[in-house]
Amino acid sequence: MCSPSQDIILLFDVDGTLTAPRKAIEPKMAEFMASVRSNATCGIVGGSDLAKIAEQLGGMEETLKYPFVFAENGLVAYHHGQLKAKQSIEAHMGEKALQQFINFSLDYMAKLELPAKRGTFVEFRSGLINLCPVGRSCSQELRDQFAVYDKEHKVREKFVAALREKFPDLGLTFSIGGQISIDAFPTGWDKTYCLQFIEKDFKSIHFFGDKTSPGGNDYEIFSDPRTIGHTVSSPADTRLQVSQLLQL
Repeated sequence: MCSPSQDIILLFDVDGTLTAPRKAIEPKMAEFMASVRSNATCGIVGGSDLAKIAEQLGGMEETLKYPFVFAENGLVAYHHGQLKAKQSIEAHMGEKALQQFINFSLDYMAKLELPAKRGTFVEFRSGLINLCPVGRSCSQELRDQFAVYDKEHKVREKFVAALREKFPDLGLTFSIGGQISIDAFPTGWDKTYCLQFIEKDFKSIHFFGDKTSPGGNDYEIFSDPRTIGHTVSSPADTRLQVSQLLQL
């Protein structure tokens, strides 16, 4: 087994890239990623917190086998399992503005008529606020149902437009990610935030993600001049593109 190259680092989104949305990584994909880690330095950059990322990647021990794990877009950064940096949206925005934003979002979602609604419409994380019109406690069936409904009725797209109109001066960016939710975070706190921790140590940074179009939560890092972006359509496509890049 050869040592990983220090010339390049491969960064991976989770949902739609290494796993199906919100599902656990398939054994075949986990085995492939183990071989990738032996050939190149790898990192994870996800919008979810570390616990949720670990749920999908086979547990905390397996997740921390990646030298770099950037949870919440890198606002919570780990290197070889050690916490290196953590940002706080609460401290950044202040309680008054934070509550105004949350109250408006809850009121907006309360008025939506959807095929179904469940619980946890606002999830507060260290570096972002996750807004979910259908509710994050929905089943996979309802998640899939909402995704189809949203594609036709642009529920999240209209929600983002309302947030931008209501809060033009908060300095927030809104990103539609996954199947069911919106991430709201201070401008600049997108996935490009993680690049500061690695840009000086590698000659090239390759990023693999599925939401790379404008408005998607991979767009900023995909299009950043510091990265070489790769758009993937599924874990199988990720496997194909990485194999071609590393000649595995």
